[in-house]
Amino acid sequence: MGISPLGIFHTIIGVVAIIAGLASFFKFGKISLAHQSGKVYFLGTLVTSLTALGISRHGGFNPGHALSLLVIVLIGISYFLFKRKQESKKARYWENFAFSFSFFLSMIPTVNETLTRIPLHHPLASGPGDPVVGRTLLVVLVLFIAGAVYQFIKQKKINKSAGIG
Repeated sequence: MGISPLGIFHTIIGVVAIIAGLASFFKFGKISLAHQSGKVYFLGTLVTSLTALGISRHGGFNPGHALSLLVIVLIGISYFLFKRKQESKKARYWENFAFSFSFFLSMIPTVNETLTRIPLHHPLASGPGDPVVGRTLLVVLVLFIAGAVYQFIKQKKINKSAGIG
């Protein structure tokens, strides 16, 4: 498969982060640092994004590295909003969105790498431009939008019941 030891570590931590993010979303309706699954998502995503900066199939800085930096910024914003803006109803919306958007952006290389490597000797896609990658990312985008709308509605109800909405 041509994966370096750093790539293997990156992949394992990334899978853990994805599972934690999904678990948090399905259990709590959002990725939240108030819960263990949200903390695992945050730390796993941070480590995965940082290790991605040391991985390059084609040499040098590439769009995947830029994506990793953007994900780090997004989870950093979520962390800041969670820790410093506890009483702000607007902060909860942005915190939820930033975590969700970081998850969506993390899925772009995940989908591409998975579909171009699995199954081992006959991958489902030939490269990033393969239609199967595009169609899969379109499904991921639709799920992200639906999830973001769901989180907005759920957060609005939370804010209202807490007397801050």
